[in-house]
Amino acid sequence: MGEKLKLNIPVIVEGKYDKARLSGVIDAVILPTDGFGVFRSREKQTLIRRLGQKGLILLSDSDGGGRLIRSHLRGMLGGLTVYDLYIPAIPGKEPRKRAPSKAGILGVEGVPDPILRGVFETFLRAHPECGESGEGSDPPAKEPVTRALLYDLGLTGGPDSARKRASAAEALGLPPDMTANAFLEAAKMITDAEALEKLVESD
Repeated sequence: MGEKLKLNIPVIVEGKYDKARLSGVIDAVILPTDGFGVFRSREKQTLIRRLGQKGLILLSDSDGGGRLIRSHLRGMLGGLTVYDLYIPAIPGKEPRKRAPSKAGILGVEGVPDPILRGVFETFLRAHPECGESGEGSDPPAKEPVTRALLYDLGLTGGPDSARKRASAAEALGLPPDMTANAFLEAAKMITDAEALEKLVESD
């Protein structure tokens, strides 16, 4: 299979099983919409827009539901550069499912890795600016945001945590009323431990 393909823009998929499958093929931020759940979640909508400022990729199933989700997402993401990727319509059923989909074709989670890799290789040939060439040395890895860090910074577990978390969220371009868990997941994607510490200290 070779090394994972690196992308510098996020990839939006329908569900967690799609994300798990893609994680073995590409190195990128992968966000599941939880089906139509994204349209009821202001937090996820804001996060997608925040992460997609330089563009994003939509990769949904090739059935009717996938096309509907893709259409709704495109309407929600007006103003952003959106790249549509499509998987081939392969007849079959995912092993975890009792029955095939209504369309009788595989979703993203069921498509073999070599085919998924080919889809992204083709995309990167057309849009090399959305990938990483791997030339030169990689920058030093930065410490990720953790649950323990949020506690140490007073963003969780304290009497004033909700206010501090709301202030940090607004500074990061996120909804101020995010739950601690939602804030953690978002912060892990858009910042690092050092930057978050500086942000909180400057508040």
